[in-house]
Amino acid sequence: MSYFERNQRRQGPRLLGLLREGRTLALVTDAGTPGISDPGFQLVRDARAAGIPVVPVPGPSAVTAALSVAGVPASPFVFEGFLPIKPGRRRRRLRVLCEARMPVVLYESPHRIAVTLEAIREVFGEVELLVARELTKKFEEVTTGPPAAHLARLAGAGGRGEFTLVIPGGPAAP
Repeated sequence: MSYFERNQRRQGPRLLGLLREGRTLALVTDAGTPGISDPGFQLVRDARAAGIPVVPVPGPSAVTAALSVAGVPASPFVFEGFLPIKPGRRRRRLRVLCEARMPVVLYESPHRIAVTLEAIREVFGEVELLVARELTKKFEEVTTGPPAAHLARLAGAGGRGEFTLVIPGGPAAP
């Protein structure tokens, strides 16, 4: 089935209906990774809002896998990689990234994920972000929510595996 910018309002509800019926769909594109530089992000966003799980198909990079299921416009975006370790430098860098007003992709280690989420919360506010753990591996986990929800979830489970975070552009609305 075709799904592109000019027919997404008509096709989106149809595709969501199939998913609600229990069907499995794959979003593929002839223009690179779905959800990056195409309207696929809107279908991902709508599916997530309807409580339908969205998972990436393994690819060569956690950056594109995370962006493809983040449900945010990903053109352009900033790939930051790992933030500075020192708290002051980390916050300053996050402030610069916040001012960019475009999605930011970060990597984080399990022993620093909590302090990074706290710093994101301080700079961006309770913005809805994607936190993916162990993308493309056996124990893959992809969740969305504000920093406080991720911190609460990780507090009980511990932070194992490498993390990829996608922060939508700009601060959370007051």
